This record gives sequence, structure tokens and C-alpha cells, in this order.
Amino acid sequence: MNKRRAALVTLVAGGVMLTTGAAGGHASVPPPPVQPLPAPTEGALAARYAAERQAIETAARRDPRLAPLASPGRTFVAFDPRGRAVEVVGDLATARRVAILVPGSDTTLHSFDSRGTASPGGGARAVLAEARQIDPHARLAVIAWLGYSAPRTISLDVATTTRADQGARALRPLVDTLNAHGTAVSLLCHSYGSVVCGRAAHDVEAADIAVFGSPGMAVSSAADLRTRARVWAGRGSGDWMAYVPKVRVLGLGFGADPVGRGFGARVFAAGNGGHSDYLRPGGIALRNLALIALGRGAEVSRAR
Repeated sequence: MNKRRAALVTLVAGGVMLTTGAAGGHASVPPPPVQPLPAPTEGALAARYAAERQAIETAARRDPRLAPLASPGRTFVAFDPRGRAVEVVGDLATARRVAILVPGSDTTLHSFDSRGTASPGGGARAVLAEARQIDPHARLAVIAWLGYSAPRTISLDVATTTRADQGARALRPLVDTLNAHGTAVSLLCHSYGSVVCGRAAHDVEAADIAVFGSPGMAVSSAADLRTRARVWAGRGSGDWMAYVPKVRVLGLGFGADPVGRGFGARVFAAGNGGHSDYLRPGGIALRNLALIALGRGAEVSRAR
């Protein structure tokens, strides 16, 4: 499956690059806006959690596949049945650090949990659980952020930055609100989510930006991101993304490989897992990403 999927992605990318006019003919509709994050205080968050739970329960009556999002104890600060969900895992009101998990292609409301730790919800819970093992007293919250229309893996959109630009615009207000309350933010960006983070990097104040399973960040080097954040990159030895060409031609493709020696990122050890395995419990990739989320970069094991 890995190599087959990589081949299909390569064919799509190649087809788009040979027919640049087709990309313009498949422009995506701008996504509905995500509600701004309220002030991260206990009272304001409690009110937002209650309102979003009611919205999810209403949507789940029409679409039972959404029912897991309304499970007891889950806390969402944004939800839109057209395809947006932003979940807080942990205590955002007391957090001094927040990690925002930005997912990649094929992520929808219906897959928000269905792929285990490869899903935003499961992945965010895995990061927080690992961080608490490292430091039980850490004041960390993790946000599972589906705030943009992720492209389908086999589509023209997956070879362009159109969806990523939309996502970057949606991500900035969230980071700004957290920054305004003195919260240090880390962006954990998987697959096409790393393109989103690359497009947002210059305009958000992040302490760390970590990309994993990345097709590229639409730049030639970490310096081109024009960010003060520490930039990290990792790829598992079994990830099919290694087979996808790292090029950018006439605005198509995503440029240099973030784990490449010339890119300039801090390359962390990601183990031998595949494209969906980075947040699997017990793996070195999850531990390193949790350390980055905690701001403990000196303890991250490096790939070289």
C-alpha cells in the first residue's frame, strides 16, 4: 500500500505540473470561518465548550457518524458541520504551553478519530499522554486543529498551496490569541499540514514548528520561512513520503525536503514507522514530538 500510494501521489503531482491550467480550474471554495478562540479563561472556555457540544449533538442527530465527537469529557472550541473541528485536550485555562496538531490530507470530521493516533483527536491525546509521562506536572494543552479543508490525497489540490494558504489564514488568529495570554505555542504539523505551517510560519509567533511526514514546506530552506521558531523535521524510515518528488515548479509542488541536509531544520529521530505511525505510543517519534511540545528541545534525540 505504501509504495502504491506514493506512486499515485507522484502521478498526480506530475500530471498537475504538466497541465498547469488545470490547477486554476479546480480552485477550492474558501472554507467557512472558524469561530475565534475565546479568552483562555476557565469561565469563557466552559461557555464555549458547552455551546460547541450542543452544536455537535445537533449535527450528530443528522449524521450519527459524528456522535463520537460528543463523547463525555471532550471539549471543542470550534465546530462546523461543514467540516471544521477544533478540540482542546488538557486544561487550556492553566496551560503555559500549547501544542497545535495540524493534520494533513484526507482529514475530515468523519476521520477526526477513526484512524487512531493518525487522526487529530487520537494524535492530540497521544501527545498529551506522552508529555505527562515525561513530566506529570507539565502545564501543557494540545489542540487538535481541523480548521481548514484538507485536500484529498488523490486530487489536484494536494499538489498546490491553495488549501494550505486557507489553513494558514485560519491558524493565525488562534496562535495570536494564545500569544496574547502569554502562552508558548508549538506547531506539530503532519504531511500536508506541514505545508499549512510553512505558509503560516512568518506570520505566527511560535516557539517551535515541527514537521513530520512532510512533502515540503513550499520553501527552499528553513531560513526562507522567516520565522524565529525552532524548525524541526522528522521522517520514519518506512514513510512512503520519501518517494514523493521534492520540487516546486511554477507554484506547484512543495520545494526542498525538510529532512534534507541543506534545508536547515533540526532533524529529529522518527524511528522506522510509516506515514501514519508518528504518534503511535511507544515510538521515538512521539516522544520527540512531546519533548518539543514541552519546550525541552535539548532532550530531543537527533537523526544525525
